[in-house]
Amino acid sequence: MKLKVTDVSCSFQGETILQKMNMEAQEGEFVSILGPSGCGKSTLLNIMAGILKADSGQVFIDDTLINGISQHFAYMPQQDLLFPWKSILDNVCLYGRIHGDVKNAKVQAMKNFAKFGLAGYENKYPAQLSGGMRQRAAFLRTALCNADILLLDEPFGALDVITRGDMQDWLLNIRKELGRTMILVTHDIDEAIYLSDRVLVLSGKPASVKKEIVITQKVRNKEWLFEQHEIRKEIYRILKGMD
Repeated sequence: MKLKVTDVSCSFQGETILQKMNMEAQEGEFVSILGPSGCGKSTLLNIMAGILKADSGQVFIDDTLINGISQHFAYMPQQDLLFPWKSILDNVCLYGRIHGDVKNAKVQAMKNFAKFGLAGYENKYPAQLSGGMRQRAAFLRTALCNADILLLDEPFGALDVITRGDMQDWLLNIRKELGRTMILVTHDIDEAIYLSDRVLVLSGKPASVKKEIVITQKVRNKEWLFEQHEIRKEIYRILKGMD
């Protein structure tokens, strides 16, 4: 399904956060959003998810206007937010419990534990998992929502550098298999380049899209990423207001 955000503006306590924000994402596309701290990246995700209401503008899925919380979106925040008293299986089946279909949710979860690198940990508890494994569990919970579009708000931001790199490799390998449209908010330029089909670089507040960068490389690895000096330099200059 195609996502389209049209002329979205939002203010908070008299300060304009987003101003006539426009963006699109095609079905199955991975789009990253980069911008200065506090410019409104997470606000934009919250508006898409229906958690916040924009002052003006519209969000469309396949030309259908979206108002409020919609089944088209699933949201994954930076923190894993796993319930410490529940097993990993119970945690990832949260949406199934909300929708009254726990049995089917558990069947689907069990089919995906190995794919998400969690085989054998179904009955463990969050405190028994590493940070990277907890994030994979949170990602599985989000994926099991069966939403068309996954909204990822710095999902690897709290991880150490090595674990974060491992998680980026994992997401790069699994994203095509998931077949979902993904919108990623990140502060990490390399993460955006490595994972994305397109990178949207936002201005400072009030935020709007200052530059769209298309990443055409199909086969990616860390060696390829290390060579992307020109793209990295271009994004950095935009974020620093030098272009």
